[in-house]
Amino acid sequence: MPKLIRVAIVGTGGMGACHAQEFSRIPGVRIAAVCDVDEKRAREFADRHAPGADVFTDVARLLREASIDAVSIVTPDHLHAPLSLLALAAGRHVLCEKPLATNHADAKRMVAAAKKAGAINMVNFSYRNAPALQKAAQLVRSGRLGEIVHVEASYLQSWLPSKVWGDWKKNPTWLWRLSSKHGSRGVLGDIGVHILDFASFPVGPIRSVQARLKTFDQLKGHRRGEYPLDANDSALMQVEFSNGALGVIHTTRWATGHANSLALAIHGTKGALRIDLDRSTDEVQVCLGPDIHHPTWKTVKAQPSPSIYQRFIAAIRSGKAGDPDFARGAEIQKVLDRCFDSDRAGRAMRV
Repeated sequence: MPKLIRVAIVGTGGMGACHAQEFSRIPGVRIAAVCDVDEKRAREFADRHAPGADVFTDVARLLREASIDAVSIVTPDHLHAPLSLLALAAGRHVLCEKPLATNHADAKRMVAAAKKAGAINMVNFSYRNAPALQKAAQLVRSGRLGEIVHVEASYLQSWLPSKVWGDWKKNPTWLWRLSSKHGSRGVLGDIGVHILDFASFPVGPIRSVQARLKTFDQLKGHRRGEYPLDANDSALMQVEFSNGALGVIHTTRWATGHANSLALAIHGTKGALRIDLDRSTDEVQVCLGPDIHHPTWKTVKAQPSPSIYQRFIAAIRSGKAGDPDFARGAEIQKVLDRCFDSDRAGRAMRV
């Protein structure tokens, strides 16, 4: 049997449940502790997802008292940096939800702390789990598409105009995502971070960005209880990649008809590929070779790939860095910061 790895889950919302379920499926992994500021919620979470786990309401106390090897941080965005830094200082391995931080300066501190601790550190860009994206990256890096020249990527949700995931007006799980007072950086920080990684993972780093951010009228008065509704809910980005390719990337919470849709198209001088995760998570459509002259698209099936939870545990066991790590999270965080700068300045910004 593999060596037992004991994991603590910090944050017991919907994504916390996802982390617990995924870790529980991995042989030799046990959810040994659970932490949430709401003790009742934490105990209910432990009963449901991790029977026998120690329950805490304070992360510092958890790190002092719990017998754990790793921490999975699944909290609102503004807590990612301080809690990760605490865990790293205590010598624990860390899997942190995205975005890595709420600004690049904090993200850089997290990278430095992880390096100093010698700990495995990963950021949950969960769509890396899609075999289709891994296959797309392989095709691009093999040169099959030639020189990459044009990229289109989108991440579309519709929970503002619809009740596809319930009534957001009555649920703090969604309301905090609309409020900068509660640590949100809007749709850009919440899911724009995903589509930026999704697009640049196969193509390469982003060199410059021009962004337009907007907050539409979600409710009369722009407030719901303690939540001022001021965080951006739509974002458009024109980007240039380090290899010279141009791209258009956009995301919104207003895309009626789309519950949670990610799509990517990459065009090169010798061919093209496209991914639509609504259609399939393990299929890539390609137009390559003689097919570019018709044009004809064919479907390529991607092989299964390990999830980020499996890769995190494998990295702990091997002692070798996992991917995507905090350095990658900081790279994407810098792009996010430049998007805000660009929107304020009304011009493109160098990353």
